[in-house]
Amino acid sequence: MTCRCSPGWPGRRAWEVVVDVSGSVPAVVRDSAAALAPAVGRCVFISTVSAYRDWPYADSITEESPLFDGDPDLDPGTRTWDPDAYGPLEVGYELALRRAFGQQLVILRPHVVLGPHEYVGRLPWWLRRSARGGPVLAPAPDRSIQPVDARDLAAFAVALLPVEAGGVFNIAAPAGRETFGGMLAACRAATGSDAEPVWVAERWLVEHGVRQWTELPLWRALPTAWTMDVSRAHQAGLSCRPLAETVCDTWEWMLSGGRPVAHQRWPEHGIDPDRESALLQEWETVRQRGSGR
Repeated sequence: MTCRCSPGWPGRRAWEVVVDVSGSVPAVVRDSAAALAPAVGRCVFISTVSAYRDWPYADSITEESPLFDGDPDLDPGTRTWDPDAYGPLEVGYELALRRAFGQQLVILRPHVVLGPHEYVGRLPWWLRRSARGGPVLAPAPDRSIQPVDARDLAAFAVALLPVEAGGVFNIAAPAGRETFGGMLAACRAATGSDAEPVWVAERWLVEHGVRQWTELPLWRALPTAWTMDVSRAHQAGLSCRPLAETVCDTWEWMLSGGRPVAHQRWPEHGIDPDRESALLQEWETVRQRGSGR
């Protein structure tokens, strides 16, 4: 956040830009925006891909894709993690900020954000699982994924600060550049383990009730989950480092004693070791039968 003296506020300080990364209750965002707007030139808000009504089912999500219905005046009283409410709430924040800042609002809608200090627990779980070694239950090595490093998201937001215009940008790595298999290979290389992915058919995982997105973090049996159109942001200067670099830096952060802020979503990620072992044994039986052994 940068400061400057404003002629409209004699004897007081005003801000050129406010960056909001922590909206949680639409009514609170509304009140904060109303208080700040007279003293702030522009606002940059970090939203989410989950604001899009048709994600992860649409073939491609652009900045013009339909959003959930949102209420900028909603105040639920308390706020706990609810994946079904997440998207509509984020749209409520966006509407509250748009009401206050109008054309001076920049909205960034990132896909999954990874990197050091990650508090959701997706990449840290895969790194810990890789460090444990042995056969690893894994889906779809060629599945394209496009997470963005938090540092690249932050750098793009900072680069937009001097630009005196609003707009919406989808934020992710280029579609097709990274794969699930590449991510797990990077985890193995970073941890120096003997972990060996066992690539199991996605349909079989679904039939056996493996929870997508959580038991095997970042996995969905939908190719459309990772087809966000990010051409606008990349044309505007977004640069995404290789996923292997994010993986390595996150592991180094973890080894150095890095600990994420407490978050209720952390425990939901990752498959129980006993359940993983049972599934791997069953899959091996299926594989042997299929090969005639």
